[in-house]
Amino acid sequence: MSRALIALGGNLDRPAQRLLKVMAELDDLPHTQLLRVSSLYRTAPVGYAEQPDFINAVALVETALPPQALMSELLAMEARHGRRRTLHNGPRTLDLDMLMHGGLLLDDSFVTLPHPRMHERAFVLTPLLEVEPECVIPRHGAARQLLAVCADRDEVVRLDGTGFDWGIHTLRKLGKGMVADHVYRGIGLH
Repeated sequence: MSRALIALGGNLDRPAQRLLKVMAELDDLPHTQLLRVSSLYRTAPVGYAEQPDFINAVALVETALPPQALMSELLAMEARHGRRRTLHNGPRTLDLDMLMHGGLLLDDSFVTLPHPRMHERAFVLTPLLEVEPECVIPRHGAARQLLAVCADRDEVVRLDGTGFDWGIHTLRKLGKGMVADHVYRGIGLH
């Protein structure tokens, strides 16, 4: 079993509600258990600016799936949620990126690990640090230090509100594979 970090994002068709649903669906993937989810964050789009803001989060899973199989499952999940790849960096219902899979370094035509731009993106690093506070990104260093030098770090805004907090709280309360904070704190990716 390996631990994998997955970035979730979207900006179409009620993205906050969709991300909460997808967080629960991650626990239903074969040979995979959802361990922890971040809060939801609102961020401005990167690249193509003429679109709604994105909602982003990060999930930590434990999986027996190798990286290519997990990536295939994530792409299938995107398709089930209506993802259409028509415009690079354009609007989307769901975007799932595998950030890390254990400590693997991988660069093939299908999967690159760690994710090639995760260390530059405050909208990834901020929620990542919620689920993996001591994360070290291979070839780049401590996520906390990388976030400190991101120019847009102050533009990543945590969504507060009864609905969002309730949704994440409900996921945690239902179990959905998540471990208690006091048990989890300090455990790194293996």
